[in-house]
Amino acid sequence: MAMVKDIDVRGMQHCETSALGMLLRHEGLDLSEPMLFGLGSGLSFIYWDSKSMGFPFLGGRVKSFELTRNLAAMLGLELLVAQTTSPRKAWQNVAAPIDAGRPVGLQLDSYHLDYFGSKVHFGGHVVAMYGYDEQDAYLVDTAAQGGAVSTSLASLARARAERGPMTARNRSFTITAPIGLTLPQDRIIPAIKTCADAFLHPPIANLGHRGIERAAEQVPKWLQRSDNPREDLPQAAVLMERAGTGGALFRNLYRDFLTECAQLVDSSHLRTGHSLYTEAATLWTQVAALLAAAGESGDATPLVRAGSVLSELARIERDAMRALTML
Repeated sequence: MAMVKDIDVRGMQHCETSALGMLLRHEGLDLSEPMLFGLGSGLSFIYWDSKSMGFPFLGGRVKSFELTRNLAAMLGLELLVAQTTSPRKAWQNVAAPIDAGRPVGLQLDSYHLDYFGSKVHFGGHVVAMYGYDEQDAYLVDTAAQGGAVSTSLASLARARAERGPMTARNRSFTITAPIGLTLPQDRIIPAIKTCADAFLHPPIANLGHRGIERAAEQVPKWLQRSDNPREDLPQAAVLMERAGTGGALFRNLYRDFLTECAQLVDSSHLRTGHSLYTEAATLWTQVAALLAAAGESGDATPLVRAGSVLSELARIERDAMRALTML
């Protein structure tokens, strides 16, 4: 058995920030989840659909692992990343740091994890690993999944090696912080502006505020898009509210990040952005409720209403990010 000592195994709301929070606390820096998310310029939006997909995917954040890279750059962390197609090397990449007393972050497919509540393939899931024995790996996941959890070594290997959308085969990473690192207040505004610029000027039309506009056009047609709307639409609503895919969870985190920032930075532009994201978070909850209602009733009327709310959200979030670029 190998176990990293003095680990704070708190789970947070979102997987990547839960893992990052644990890794950073081990390095002596305890930041709130909204601050981790905001400093990592994590907020975004994607409307993703293709012929190979059973149902469209709404994403409310930057792609998996980009938040980690952004946060490391903003805080001046040493981020060491390993990927391999070799199962033996993949295990060595996590066992060696743990044996040396350092926890490890992992990107994997949550479908294979023994403890995971919903059996849906998601290759962008992130956990932190802090120990193992002959049979099991000991992980930190979100609070909703149990916080401190365990899964068999065999299931972990399958989750790490899975191929498919958003997977990164056997990706593992460690973080080292400068000695005595504290929250660098001079990095807050650059992190906000980086996020706002990317949101306002997406390289393709299904990202950022343009992606929300795309969702507004497509969501009213979702009863025809789905082979099983009674299952697909309520599932989309649950993911939006509790997993953050396109919905209120990430908007709530960003709103709370801006709340913390407003205590450190006196700016009317910051207050405007905060006010607009407070409004946006409430409206995303409405969208989720409308999707669930359409799935349960088979009536397209709530989807038409959801499309209207999404159009309003595209405007609100665009205005919020425009204000924040003026910091």
